[in-house]
Amino acid sequence: MSLTKDGYKPRLIDDKVARYLKIFGAVSIEGPKWCGKTWTSLNHANSVTLLTDKSARNLAEVDPRYIFTGENPQLIDEWQIVPEIWDAVRHECDSDHSKGKFILTGSTSLEKRKGEKKVYHTGTGRIAPLRMHPMSLFESGDSTGEASLSAMLEGQVNEGFVRNVELDELARLLIRGGWPENIGMADEDIGIIPESYIEAIVTKDMHERQVRKRSPQKMRMLIRSLARHESGIAGDKTIVRDIEEYENGNELIESRATVADYSGVLDSLFLTANQEAYSIQYRSSARIGKTAKRHLADPSLSCASLHLTVNKLLNDHETFGLMFEALVERDLRIYADYLGGQLYHFRDNISGDEVDAIIEFKDGNYAAFEIKLSDGSIQEAIGSLTTFYKNVKKKPAYMCVIAGHLNTVMRDPKTGIFIVPVTSLKP
Repeated sequence: MSLTKDGYKPRLIDDKVARYLKIFGAVSIEGPKWCGKTWTSLNHANSVTLLTDKSARNLAEVDPRYIFTGENPQLIDEWQIVPEIWDAVRHECDSDHSKGKFILTGSTSLEKRKGEKKVYHTGTGRIAPLRMHPMSLFESGDSTGEASLSAMLEGQVNEGFVRNVELDELARLLIRGGWPENIGMADEDIGIIPESYIEAIVTKDMHERQVRKRSPQKMRMLIRSLARHESGIAGDKTIVRDIEEYENGNELIESRATVADYSGVLDSLFLTANQEAYSIQYRSSARIGKTAKRHLADPSLSCASLHLTVNKLLNDHETFGLMFEALVERDLRIYADYLGGQLYHFRDNISGDEVDAIIEFKDGNYAAFEIKLSDGSIQEAIGSLTTFYKNVKKKPAYMCVIAGHLNTVMRDPKTGIFIVPVTSLKP
């Protein structure tokens, strides 16, 4: 019998977990803390071992096999606390080639100089890695799902009125984020969990399983700078200049090497989700930008770092637009992952032509998306996509404008471009 928690909201990754447990001996679910890994794993497990429990941890440190006593699938939560568990699980899967024996969860990747030396095998073929993200709007129940990314590949969309979505609702979704514990929270309290998350990063999480000690103040500076550049294209050199311009204090981040080092810590905590540039034949390939878009794992973290509120967003349209773009691209990343695709962006460094988001599907087809906060910018977005379509050699399977303040799913009669509210999207 599964251990599903009361009130569990199904996640898109559930389908993949169930499928992979029939194919592999174990699955490893990785992602940021508080994104729902444990609850989702309990939805598929028949027994559980929590490595945060001292007695279980002590047993595993003596010999990981001592904790392999539960009914399969057995969830081993935060396995990286005892890194030797990885190889023990691999050997256990090899012993009889049974499927679906273990579910491993982790919110910190192993630090090479300490933990990884205790892992001797990648687990390829035995342990399938799965990346989990915060909740999308479709998973949290804030998107109705009339506009399906996969259905648009077939030229289909349910056109018509969806519902009215005002800017203050979109601002609340940004401040709240996709953290399962924050869904349904009172409006006046939705900023508390993301703020607590930032505090936990700089006071505790950034030090876990790290040999080198780093400055909490410098980490705060980096996170604020990444938040200021949310949805933007900024290299490490730009981040250093930004910190010099905006930050006060005795300790500044003064080098690209330091930015890379501290960013690596955030990567190890699965708190970055950068959007790589798409490689495509577009005029001259030398013109195509190669720099990734900067994202934190959830736009609520950027909002918390910059002390943004619903009212502040409503009174700063530029910042609101950048954070909204991050919200949409968070969801597109989740939906692309569900469909077996990848999320990118595109920019021509000479002309400045760009596409906010591109999803490449597993069959090689791709779709191009422009993202606009308000419906007043839709025609501009259509113009950008039309220019891209004219100049690119391999044409997209479809193009789409995703808007925030919009109540109707429609299709532009002249260009065939889909126009949909973000609150109507699903995979």
